[in-house]
Amino acid sequence: MAEFIKIYNDNPNPKEIKRVVDVLRKGGVIIYPTDTVYGLGCDITKSRALEKIARIKGIKLEKANWSFICADLSNLSDYVRQIDTPTFKILKRALPGPYTFILPGNNNLPKDFKKKKTVGIRVPENNIVRAIVESLGNPIVSTSIHDEDEVIEYTTDPELIHEKWKNLVDIVIDGGYGHNVPSTVIDLSGSEPLVVREGKGSLDIL
Repeated sequence: MAEFIKIYNDNPNPKEIKRVVDVLRKGGVIIYPTDTVYGLGCDITKSRALEKIARIKGIKLEKANWSFICADLSNLSDYVRQIDTPTFKILKRALPGPYTFILPGNNNLPKDFKKKKTVGIRVPENNIVRAIVESLGNPIVSTSIHDEDEVIEYTTDPELIHEKWKNLVDIVIDGGYGHNVPSTVIDLSGSEPLVVREGKGSLDIL
């Protein structure tokens, strides 16, 4: 059964962050808060964990279009091809924030993502997940937690999330109630910015 760990966004407890990171380094799967909906994720370098998430989501790993949660933009060049100044300015203005930016991937992507031409980058305005990623030393994969309810698309109550997912993941982090609107997805891999999905993020950054 998954651990249910309370972590406060205002001041994440380093000991609790370490507990989560230790599980990720062992190939564990976690559910965590963002600045939008709760996410399901793992260390991007752990193949078995990635395959487990793919099974949970009912898709093949090679067809998964998951984004990377990053602590900031300092390691962008580890996964993304060189981008021009206007594109970088958009990223700097929008992040941290409720956006997923699709960018051209480079040759250094982890082995399970080598065939991907693009990569989604997220830097949420949430101290918990950013502290986890910073302590881990590399991004975690991100895919949203969906609800079967016809009205409510995303589960917002962490206790209900734990009840539903406790036998599928290793940790559920209680970071308070989540939101019911996902991030805005913007494709910056082409010649012009393209809004793929309108979400919580305002579009005035373009």
